[in-house]
Amino acid sequence: MSNEALALRGPVHGTPDARRVAIGSSVGAVIETYDFIGFGTAAALYLGKAFFPGADPLAGTLASFATLGVGFAARPLGGFIGGHLGDRLGRKPVLVASLIAMGLATFAIGLLPTYAQVGLLAPALLVTVRIIQGIAFGAEWGGAILMAYEHAPWKSKGKFTGMVQSGFPVGLLLANLVFLVSVHLGGSWAWRVPFLASILLVAVGIVIRTKVPESPVFEDVKESGQLTKAPLVEVVKHDWRNIVRGIGLRIAETAGYAVSVTYMISYLNSKHLANTTETLIALCIASAIGIWATTAWGQLTDRIGRRPIYIWSCLFAVLFGVPMFLLVNTGLVLFVVATIVIAYAVCQNSLAGVQGSWFPELFRANTRSSGASLAYQISAMVSGFTPFITTILFVWLGWLGPALLFSLYGAIGLWAALSTRETWGRAVREAAAKATEETPHEVRA
Repeated sequence: MSNEALALRGPVHGTPDARRVAIGSSVGAVIETYDFIGFGTAAALYLGKAFFPGADPLAGTLASFATLGVGFAARPLGGFIGGHLGDRLGRKPVLVASLIAMGLATFAIGLLPTYAQVGLLAPALLVTVRIIQGIAFGAEWGGAILMAYEHAPWKSKGKFTGMVQSGFPVGLLLANLVFLVSVHLGGSWAWRVPFLASILLVAVGIVIRTKVPESPVFEDVKESGQLTKAPLVEVVKHDWRNIVRGIGLRIAETAGYAVSVTYMISYLNSKHLANTTETLIALCIASAIGIWATTAWGQLTDRIGRRPIYIWSCLFAVLFGVPMFLLVNTGLVLFVVATIVIAYAVCQNSLAGVQGSWFPELFRANTRSSGASLAYQISAMVSGFTPFITTILFVWLGWLGPALLFSLYGAIGLWAALSTRETWGRAVREAAAKATEETPHEVRA
């Protein structure tokens, strides 16, 4: 059973390029997150007035959050495309193509005319570009994670994929730092500059990603003639249960983030509990801590397994929903910062740190890209419209509505974690340790 569980995970000691691949994938994740999540900050602070003006600020906020959700709704399509191509053509081509598409779409947002300039054409263009962003982001994750996972040593899959996942808080940090600076520019430049500046990151990312070698596992599958013509059909037919579980696992993380960070920005601003600068500083602190935390959570999975961390983190999220809003409702800057840090570094980073290694291990090598991408991206439809739903709940129930929704997402993740098999249990860890000792070290990364 242990040997079967370790099959097609790549070389025992990883490849000589393992660290370079992980860093390259992480850099791509930084850029994709800067582009995609930066939109969430802009939606909460600026885009309602620029693209959906009206007498009622709430209507503008709802419209901008709906546009935010459109991008998330498009991510499953990107997952379908990226997953299929990743299993058919390789992981690397998907990485490069998705990065180019995301970069061009994000740069275009910085050039868009506002409602005051072209009327209804402005929100139409914004939605169109957001859809392109969603498709690109949906295609990117599976390839980036699988490249790092399949190049990494058996005993360090969590560590290396955690490095990739840590690219997301780096991107979040960069986006918020740029917004923190651009807020002083005033007018439309406050939100245009962060999007226009992204083109510099994209140029660097393309150079790095084109030099990354293809996954050894994909090469093995290709040489053995095990490539499947319809990986999406195969994975849905044979592994649909793991896809459903993966969706539940992801909802706790990504939809929870949509409440505790994306919606929270708008909540703090609208209720005057913190000004824009204080909110962005809190996000920067949380992001900086998250860079270390995500990698640390990933490394911890190599020591104790994937499943225990997910169970305990989701349980914490269930209990943290109401206290999270009680703390920020004090209006004390220290409590606001501490709450966002806890919500991000514990409730989000711990789950993201596990997903990088756990999701690939739930699927066979020849359908791994499709399966992991589907599970990861379908949940985005829930998280994408969560700020919109949360705003409606606030109108109905006050802050208690968003608090209970956050706890509900944690409960969904807890159910999924309890029903998903452990892929890195004690027996498998011991078999991997034995194989590491017995395999020649010349191939060590």
